[in-house]
Amino acid sequence: MQAPCISPLPPRYRLAFFAAASLLFAPLVGATEAKRNDLSAEDTTRVEDVTRPTNDFSRPEQYEAMPGGATTSRNPIDADAFSHASANLGFSEEENFRLGKALFEKLWVSSPSSTQASDGLGPLFNARSCHSCHLKNGRGHPPENDAGSSSSMILRLARPARSEEERHALAELKVVSFPDDTYGGQLQDMAVPGLAAEGRETVTYTEERDTLAGGETIMLRKPQYSVADLGYGPLGTDTTLSARIANPIIGMGLIEAIADADILAMADPEDRNGDGISGRAARARDHRTGELQLGRFGWKAQNASVRDQSSSAFVGDLGISTPDAPSHWGDWTSAQAPCREMPNGIQTRLGNTEAPDPVLELVTFYSENLAVPTRRDVGSPDVLRGKALFYRIGCTACHTPKYVTRRDAANKAQAFQLIWPYSDFLLHDMGEGLADGQQVGDATDREWRTPPLWGIGLTDDVNGHTFFLHDGRARNLTEAILWHGGEAERARNAFASAAPEARRHLIRFLESL
Repeated sequence: MQAPCISPLPPRYRLAFFAAASLLFAPLVGATEAKRNDLSAEDTTRVEDVTRPTNDFSRPEQYEAMPGGATTSRNPIDADAFSHASANLGFSEEENFRLGKALFEKLWVSSPSSTQASDGLGPLFNARSCHSCHLKNGRGHPPENDAGSSSSMILRLARPARSEEERHALAELKVVSFPDDTYGGQLQDMAVPGLAAEGRETVTYTEERDTLAGGETIMLRKPQYSVADLGYGPLGTDTTLSARIANPIIGMGLIEAIADADILAMADPEDRNGDGISGRAARARDHRTGELQLGRFGWKAQNASVRDQSSSAFVGDLGISTPDAPSHWGDWTSAQAPCREMPNGIQTRLGNTEAPDPVLELVTFYSENLAVPTRRDVGSPDVLRGKALFYRIGCTACHTPKYVTRRDAANKAQAFQLIWPYSDFLLHDMGEGLADGQQVGDATDREWRTPPLWGIGLTDDVNGHTFFLHDGRARNLTEAILWHGGEAERARNAFASAAPEARRHLIRFLESL
């Protein structure tokens, strides 16, 4: 086992697990494990020991500076901090990583084109490459000053179920949401030559004042979204708009290597222990087999694997078909007939989709093996004080510090690693302030997956901004905390009522992650 990192399973989680597993995952026979089946008795004891929550904040924990275990990048901290391969990859795997990187950064073009291995873009799309949204593999941002297109933020379009049949389809996860009848599942603000784009996202903000202990005043900005220059008629009257910025993609293979049982053990959907935290496990259907799996990727945990997350982005953001999502015209509807008339980019000698394997496989491998950077200042007194407050006010109830990945992980580089993502990967009710009006799979409009916090302190270094939350409304970490409501409101209020110096220490701790 390499460098440690998870939080053990406190008694409250163990008690809640069996209820959660039986209620939520009864349909997933064989798809998830009630307890880990990859560990010997000796391993189990070791894992429980290294993942036990600390109560000593006088010094860093062992291996705490290595959040990705042996995969952790030790390269210098700069704008490329999220662009390095897992440190323990073998030679042949490093070659696959480089090939995946080239495909991730490749600019796709419209069909027909002389660059036949690169055509098939759109015809409606949000970006020309994966890298356009995940610049430097980091965090996206909202449009600045209502400046129009922002490829690192998209608008999801969804409407509520209109019939009992549709409600049943949602409950059974035959669909994760119902798209707008005309514009599909997300607004495409770009199009190939000769075709109109769907429209242009616009955002305006109103500000709300929040006064913290010590007299500090914070202005929180609340976004309102609309669409201008619609190219195919009006949106549906019951269509809702939900903005989503691109997530950082470091450590994704490690997240996939966390045992289902360790995530399920944190779930307490009925809040049986009465602590106000009732995280729920999300289900997701594997794109190839259709089997129900544990959702752990995406803002609403709507995807179970890195490959599924990647194929969704190919078809939704780029309009590129893959073996897992063979829609050659991307996210289009029958109301957009001109789209269907545009040529696609299939080259039959290469395969029957625009991005046949090994394209999807290599991009997935690249995304799975982007290393988490080494932490900074783990022994700083201010960082340790902030860590103590983070634990004391209950942030770790959702932002679970550490796990040990499965011994039998598909990639040996990610197997049996102590990692520190600071997330339980469950759905939590975050309150009305962050509700977006959309159900996605098992997630209600008020529920969001707990995002991992590793690398969050390097957002400015990598991406040149500090916009946080699903829509980038928070302009810094303090604002992001103050937007927490619902299950997180108690911790949010404790932060707001803490002394100014204590709040600064907590922010310093987050900046060290």
